[in-house]
Amino acid sequence: PLQILTYLGGRVKVEETELSPRVGFLYPVLTHNISVFINATRERDSGQYMCTVNVVDDVTSTGKNVGVINLTVLVPPAPPACRLHGDPAVGANVTLSCASEKGKPSPTYQWQRMPPTQQVFFPPAHDRAKGTLKLTNLSLDMAGLYVCVAENRAGSAECSIVLEV
Repeated sequence: PLQILTYLGGRVKVEETELSPRVGFLYPVLTHNISVFINATRERDSGQYMCTVNVVDDVTSTGKNVGVINLTVLVPPAPPACRLHGDPAVGANVTLSCASEKGKPSPTYQWQRMPPTQQVFFPPAHDRAKGTLKLTNLSLDMAGLYVCVAENRAGSAECSIVLEV
C-alpha cells in the first residue's frame, strides 16, 4: 500500500504522489467525518483504498479501525473508428466495424442505417460486443449512411461511414 494522506498531531499531510495536488479531506478532521475527495479523477486512480483510524491509547479498537473501498473510475468511449471490410459490389458480402480505443467499462456498439431508409440491426448480423455488422448479398438499395454508437455507463461517442454499392 502507498500512503496518500494522513492526519497526525493536528496536522494534515499529503504525501508526494500523483494524487497529491488532487486529494484531501472533505471536511475538517475534527468533525469526525474523515471523507476524502479526489479531484479530476483519472482511470489510473482506480484501485483499492484503505482508511485506517488509530486513536491514541485505544487498545479496544485493534483490527476494527480499517475501512476498505474499491474505486473504479469510469471512462466514456473514445470516438470510435468506422471501417469497411470487403468489396462493396452487388451480390458481395461486407463487414462494417466500429471500435473505440478507450472506454471503461468496455463499450457496446450499435449500428444503424440513417434515413431516408432507416434500419436498426440485430444479431447474428450485428455483434454489439465486437462492433461488427455483416451485410450479405449487397444490393443497390443497401447503400447509404451507417452510424455506429459506442456506449457505456460513462457516455457515448459515434462514427459513421457511407456505403456505396
